[in-house]
Amino acid sequence: MGPQERWRKHLPAYPSYRCRGCTDPWPCRSARLALATAYRDDRTGLMVYLGAHLARALQALPDTHPALLAGQILYWVPRRR
Repeated sequence: MGPQERWRKHLPAYPSYRCRGCTDPWPCRSARLALATAYRDDRTGLMVYLGAHLARALQALPDTHPALLAGQILYWVPRRR
């Protein structure tokens, strides 16, 4: 199984925002690794992509505190050096 097939298994399931492949909160460990690799030279692009997912998750999960969703979806991204 190539990297693209592995990545496809670790996409968010809607509306739960759990991983389709492993059922961990998305982005799971595998998705984070794939995203960090894909956006290695484009941290801004990664944050825009994840921000769009955060907006969608906030709509899909209105009873979940926004800070929890932000922590799940955004706060794993490494800081700039």
